[in-house]
Amino acid sequence: MSHGNGSSAEPQLHGIMAEFEDEEAIISATQQAVDAGYKKMETYTPYPLEELMDILHLHKNKVALVILIGGIFGCIVGFFMQYYASVIHYPINVGGRPFNSWPAFVPVMFECTILFAALSAIVGMLTMNGLPRPHHPVFNVERFKYASQDRFFLCIESDDPKFEITETKQFLENLNPHEVSEVEE
Repeated sequence: MSHGNGSSAEPQLHGIMAEFEDEEAIISATQQAVDAGYKKMETYTPYPLEELMDILHLHKNKVALVILIGGIFGCIVGFFMQYYASVIHYPINVGGRPFNSWPAFVPVMFECTILFAALSAIVGMLTMNGLPRPHHPVFNVERFKYASQDRFFLCIESDDPKFEITETKQFLENLNPHEVSEVEE
């Protein structure tokens, strides 16, 4: 495998992955990994498990904040776009109303709010999920194809501060998994 610096080396380790046969086992293993001090880990399950979301604190994300900021920015853009057109660029006195007749601006401000919020949601979600990413290192593990069928996987990543290859592998093996695999980049 060739790296960007021009040198040739063995593939880097992404992490160590354990395969479990049922949801109780993955929930217990994930809780034990968190209790042991591991921070950088990911679980892969064929369906969402609320318990894992609680254990890994996945309920908190910044997408809602990005959408709010995008919506507010869109509202401001909608207002100033019309303000510029009605007051600065082409002021027309219609029926004695003021040039800055903001109630007339509300429909366009609303539409710009929705447009910018929706675009912010798409861009924010894709960015925060690290997408597009057509290939992930866990796809290199042969048995990972069962993650969408009936198996549960816990991967402790190598950039975890507590990660030591032998200790982490032994820790995962002590959780009674079906199999433990090294995940290469």
